[in-house]
Amino acid sequence: MKRLITSENLTELKTVFKDIQINEEDHNHPLGNTGRITIFPKTEQEISAVLAYANTNKNTVFIMGGGTKRGYGGLLEKADILLSLAQYTGIVEHNPGDMTLTVKAGTPFQEIQNYLAPYKQRVPLDPFIPEHATMGGIVSVNDSGPKRLGYGAARDNVIGLRMVYPDGTLIRSGGKVVKNVAGYDMNKLFIGAMGTLGVVSQVTVKLRPIAQYESILIVSFSERNVEEIRAFAVKVLDSMIEPISLELLNPSFAGKLTNINQYTLLISFEDVKSSVQYQENVIRSIVPDKTTLRSLSQNEAASFWDNFYYHQPNGLTNVTTTEAVLKVGVVNLDTIKILKEAELIADACHVSIEAHGGLATGICYLTIRGANEDILSAIQHIRKSVMKLGGYAIVKHLPFFLRKEINVWGEETPAHFLYEGIKQKIDANKIINKNRYVGGI
Repeated sequence: MKRLITSENLTELKTVFKDIQINEEDHNHPLGNTGRITIFPKTEQEISAVLAYANTNKNTVFIMGGGTKRGYGGLLEKADILLSLAQYTGIVEHNPGDMTLTVKAGTPFQEIQNYLAPYKQRVPLDPFIPEHATMGGIVSVNDSGPKRLGYGAARDNVIGLRMVYPDGTLIRSGGKVVKNVAGYDMNKLFIGAMGTLGVVSQVTVKLRPIAQYESILIVSFSERNVEEIRAFAVKVLDSMIEPISLELLNPSFAGKLTNINQYTLLISFEDVKSSVQYQENVIRSIVPDKTTLRSLSQNEAASFWDNFYYHQPNGLTNVTTTEAVLKVGVVNLDTIKILKEAELIADACHVSIEAHGGLATGICYLTIRGANEDILSAIQHIRKSVMKLGGYAIVKHLPFFLRKEINVWGEETPAHFLYEGIKQKIDANKIINKNRYVGGI
């Protein structure tokens, strides 16, 4: 039988977990995914003890790192316990020679990059809101940004995990070396599972050297001829050059970042200076007429990306207007169709849409702002367009009251019964991140 969190057992909790900070929550959050109490463990053993207590008493638990993904999924406004990993941070092990790093899950991503900088190494990921996004959160949603073409996503770079199951059991998947091929790759079961199978405790990732030189070529197309954009993208993809990103911005988003309201392509390079400059010259030789091309290098390029990663609404944004973020996956060059369709839908539904997507990855992000009903209508129209292309569209950020009005994950797949079976096996009491994932898992 479930034991409710009351003032009586809250006193008991504070006695049992006397060394752990416990805060009482007296307010709701517009994005939901909060708790009646918040517990701040500092060690893996404390995480295990809190989960074991919750599982025994059938108390629901939400997990939070930096809070950037609070509006990502979830049909319950409050759990009994909000397990915050804000105090569970730090580097566990760094092997510069093997180029691997193990960190605690609550460690902010930018803090990790700052630690690695003196070693001229970095984690090859580019999440949004890097100062607040934590390694555990990035892994839990399989996060990636516009440099996914060159870096991959979390699923491509994680080589080992330590997890705490709902009953408090500690498990390990993968290892601490890059060449580890023994057994099943269990990491991929937990990466992208939205924390519904357990709490990510430690993450081991492979590293890369920091590039000696980086640049961005910004190509703006003066006419809205999407076929010209497509033809140019095909030339780039068919060439021998290796860009880190090939990200197309729609006019409204390009206007914010470049002050030019035109379809704009960001072609990013990272390598030694001579290699980058050679690849830039290849682009200059094939760029279409009637385009504007400018180049940013080194500090200017880094500053541009820093600005880029903070334009997407997230769980830390002040909720003064209704905002939604869609993540869309289609065949790579169909990104152009999605961005063009988004313009038409924005006009039809009376909303604004800032959109960008990878012409080599097919991963698009659309930020929608407007009246509540108009945003919901726009999401439905975009989803229909995406389904016609054989893709998917999930809602990455939306206020809680609107998440109850729309299926943020889209239609269930035929394999859904497998997800339910895994969840039942690992979390029979369904206490962790309940209703946070596809199909209400």
